[in-house]
Amino acid sequence: MSFFSSLRFPSKKQKESNNNSNSNNNSSSNLPIIGTFYKNQNSSNSSSVLQKQQRELQRQREMQMQMENERQLQEQQYIRQQKQHNLRQQELAMQQQQLRLQAKEKKQTLQQKRSKMYLNQESSKSSVRSNIQEPEMNTNQSMQPSLEAMFLSEPFVSTSLVKGSFKTIVKLPKYVDLKEWVALNVFEFYTNLSQFYSVIQEYVIPEQYPTMNAGPGVNYLWLDANNKNIILPANQYIDLALSWINNKITDRNLFPTSNGMQFAANFPRDVQRIMIQMFRIIAHIYYHHFDKIVHLSLEAHWNSFFAHFISFINEYRIIDEREIMPLKKLINAFEAQGRIIPSAK
Repeated sequence: MSFFSSLRFPSKKQKESNNNSNSNNNSSSNLPIIGTFYKNQNSSNSSSVLQKQQRELQRQREMQMQMENERQLQEQQYIRQQKQHNLRQQELAMQQQQLRLQAKEKKQTLQQKRSKMYLNQESSKSSVRSNIQEPEMNTNQSMQPSLEAMFLSEPFVSTSLVKGSFKTIVKLPKYVDLKEWVALNVFEFYTNLSQFYSVIQEYVIPEQYPTMNAGPGVNYLWLDANNKNIILPANQYIDLALSWINNKITDRNLFPTSNGMQFAANFPRDVQRIMIQMFRIIAHIYYHHFDKIVHLSLEAHWNSFFAHFISFINEYRIIDEREIMPLKKLINAFEAQGRIIPSAK
């Protein structure tokens, strides 16, 4: 028996059966491996997506928390700013209140100083006034030239507190608005004139001065509410004029007191009318009550006040020449002395 004869080759049926069994084994053994692979792949993908979603949610929560923190910080900063603003407003209000009190105290002090400067002590006033002879009930025209001669004669016409010209006093300061400067001086003139008039007010009675005039032939009429010129006693005319001026200078639309407010368009015209009324009162006092001024030893103060008044009018051309004619001789005398600079023609 040969070697090849001892070998047994499978038959065709056996080969087919073996091939089928092998193929079945291979297919059965490979299928579970491939399924497990895809299953693992799906599970890993889902876990990665879940992690991404979680990270995204975490990032969004962190952004929201950051935005919330920033909002809270902004609110806290706004609250602090509001508190600081309120504190500043309170401080400013307190400072303004203090400034008003200081201004009021300064004004009172200034008024006291001016009272001492322009007026004698009450004891001396009473003693001097007792020596003043009361005018007669009917004022005769012969008194007028005597008083005019009095305030135009020496030594009264040369008496003054200020030596030299008022030019530098009335000149517009540097960096000061013209209307502000005019408004300030108008207020000061009104205050001083009111104080002077209060000294001789008790002597200005209707029986002695039934008309408002500044010497012979110069009569002033008052324009009433119906735009009619009426004749008034001197005391009533002066009281109405001073009240009218006070209403004007306390009108904040005409004389603004706050920064940023503009002066009214009619400011120059009203200032002119105010100065005209004050000049009429001054002229009346010179012509009818200068003797009281002299008895009170106030002629130097009164002449200086008038020289200052006229210098301011000339500097800014507020009143026409014809309005000041009643005291033109006195103005010329002051110009000759160098106290008043003549107005530019």
